[in-house]
Amino acid sequence: MQPDIQEAKALLRKQIRDALQKISPTARTTLSVQIRDRLKEQAIWKNAGAVLFFAPLPDELDLWPLLEEALAAGKIAALPRFNPAGKNYVACRVQNLRSEIAPGEFGLREPAARCAGIPLDRLDLILVPGVVFDWHGHRLGRGKGFYDRLLAGTRGVKCGIAFDEQMVNDVPVGPSDVRMNFMMTPTRGAEIAG
Repeated sequence: MQPDIQEAKALLRKQIRDALQKISPTARTTLSVQIRDRLKEQAIWKNAGAVLFFAPLPDELDLWPLLEEALAAGKIAALPRFNPAGKNYVACRVQNLRSEIAPGEFGLREPAARCAGIPLDRLDLILVPGVVFDWHGHRLGRGKGFYDRLLAGTRGVKCGIAFDEQMVNDVPVGPSDVRMNFMMTPTRGAEIAG
């Protein structure tokens, strides 16, 4: 990747991380409830039979309660699990959040080793965290490319999940950056054209 694009990405990540630190824990909780409610109203949620969730970091919106709702509704629920051998993430099905979740490679909640993998092309909806997004479907993650490699194998709707503070006019992108099909914030949800 070109050095100027990497520099622009690093600067943008820093600006957004600084903005996210200003969101209080109470506001984070409220905004997480808002985005969960907004997501449940969307056809992409209602029509999805298999959903890939993510375990939120402290500075991300918390969709975790939707995992239990998805399971109760009969949806297939999956989470990414880090595969140290391949240095990549794989999607694994979870059916019981109490017995099948364990601390993962980076301290995130992940499916336990006994949870079966699920083919990426079976996922109808992929809920995607990130640091920065734009309304063109571009996303900046944390800079290691793990999520982009995971997303490259999916065919379902890739839905970026972001605070409004994470939205910018344009995200600098490289050739391996995967575009979202849908964007969701606590105040907006939109399908990405084209």
